[in-house]
Order: sequence, then structure tokens, then C-alpha cells
Amino acid sequence: MGRVEAGEWARVRFVRRVGSYGLLWDSDRVLVVQDGADGEFPGVWRLPGGAVAHAEHPERAVVRTVGEQAGLTVTVGQLRTVTSDVTDRADGVATHTDRLTFDLTGRDGPTRDGRDGPIDQVRWLTVDELTRLTLTPFTSEVLGLPVTPLPPGTHRLQEHVPPPHPDRRLRFGAYGLVTDPAGRILLTQIADGYPGAGLWHLPGGGTDHGEQPTTGLLRELVEEGGQVGRVVELLGVDNLHNPAALGPEGRPLDWHGVRVIYRVLVDVPTAAVVTESAGGSTARAGWFTRAQAADLPLSDIAASAIGQSGR
Repeated sequence: MGRVEAGEWARVRFVRRVGSYGLLWDSDRVLVVQDGADGEFPGVWRLPGGAVAHAEHPERAVVRTVGEQAGLTVTVGQLRTVTSDVTDRADGVATHTDRLTFDLTGRDGPTRDGRDGPIDQVRWLTVDELTRLTLTPFTSEVLGLPVTPLPPGTHRLQEHVPPPHPDRRLRFGAYGLVTDPAGRILLTQIADGYPGAGLWHLPGGGTDHGEQPTTGLLRELVEEGGQVGRVVELLGVDNLHNPAALGPEGRPLDWHGVRVIYRVLVDVPTAAVVTESAGGSTARAGWFTRAQAADLPLSDIAASAIGQSGR
């Protein structure tokens, strides 16, 4: 946001997007695409994938976009990384993109060259060959290569970014399966007036504009539970679509939530207290044994995360 002066801050339009990408290997070569003139980064190489559509699960999005771009049918494996970046434009639009990268395996079909639409080229390249190309920062990070910021103006300036639908919401959040050395689980109860009121939930919530997922999660852990933790593992992603969610707005909204889940360890647990300002979405917090948690009314994401961790 360096090009925005303080007096112009009120005129900045903040846009949030979620992208889903795939890491697909063929022996020592990885599949990459080069954006064309209509792509997000014209002339720059990156992992295949693209924007997640409204209500679309990120796993379905990466299967769809890799098929469109490379002509391959793929299956989705582990969620490998989640990272965020912000691109600010001279016309006052600041776009925050949360990018999820999945391990992929190919099932059938040859790759095809692009040469139409947003993709110019599709290639299988070795990591050594990639070091001689211009890559998007998130691609370099996933591949373990030095991350070099792209030159100014590399990001395509779309002529018009349509305003958001007044009753449609996209929310990207980071949540934690938070435990202490004794194996207790930290849970938070959703406050009245919010979807799922009364249910016990994983600590976490929506990330701020420009905030990395793990940073947002650790911030929420302090606000919602009064705990200082450390992220130890990326567990996966949960997708929520509620076309008629009723919250503080007072009218039903079409909510799409993309929620990444991490394993978090609190090495020195303290009494769980809600420290965020009054009127927040968290009513109270508490430490529970696994048996105690099983008897609580749990949110879907909490029940899923606790169930999977006990296998």
C-alpha cells in the first residue's frame, strides 16, 4: 500500500479473493503455466490454478482450473501451503489474495499449450530451468526457491473491478486445533447474534486485509482465549457455503467461508479468557479434555477437526 497517501486512505477500495493452485510433478519436472495478456501476471510463470468461484470448494477450484489451463484431469492431495499477498493499484484498488497450494496427481490426458485466453504457455520444467525464469513470489516460495518481488506494473490492471454483490460475502479465515501439553483442547463459544450461536468452535476467525493466515490465527488466539501459541502444522481446509446466513446485519446473506485449519500448541496454558472487545463473536472460552469436548454442542469445523485428530 506504499503508493496510497494518508489523506487518500478513505478512497481506497479493498478487495478480497481466494486462489487455489496445484503442485504437480512428473519425475523431476513440475507443471507451470505462463500468464498471457489477459492473465493475472502477464508474461510471468506460476503454478497452475486460479480464482475460487463463489461457493466453490478450493479443491474443486484447482481441479477445474488445472483442467482448463493444461487439459489434465487431476486428483487433489494434501494442502501444502497457504500464503497471502496484496497488490495495490494506482486507481485505488487494493487486492488481498489468499493463495492455497495443493499437491496434485495426474490421472490422464496430455498437457496442452495455452495460446488463448489468460494462459500463454503450459510447460513441464525442472527446478533448475525455473531459476532462469520470472516466477510469481508464491510459486517461488512453494518450490523452495529465492523469492524475488515482481517489478512494479507486473500485475495486470483490470479496467474495471465490479462492486461486490450487496448480499454476498466471502470470508477467509484461519482456525486452530489448539492443545496444551496435557492434551486438552481449547474451544470458544459463539456469541448470540452470530451464525451458530451457542456452539463450541475452534479458536480463530477472519484475517485482516494484508494479514498472513498464521499471524491472524495467533492474534485471534490471544483475543478469544488469552493464550500465546505456536503453529506446528497445516491440517487442511474447510469450505462453508450458507446461502441464507443470518448474522448481525439483520438480513440473510449468501456466505462463502474458506477456512484453513492449523494445529497449534500452547506450551504454557493459562485460564482461558476472552480478551477481545465487548460485542465480539466469542462469548467465552475453555480448556476441555477430549472426552469433555465430545459432550459439547460443537460447530461442524470443530467436530471434524477433533474427530480427525483422534484417529
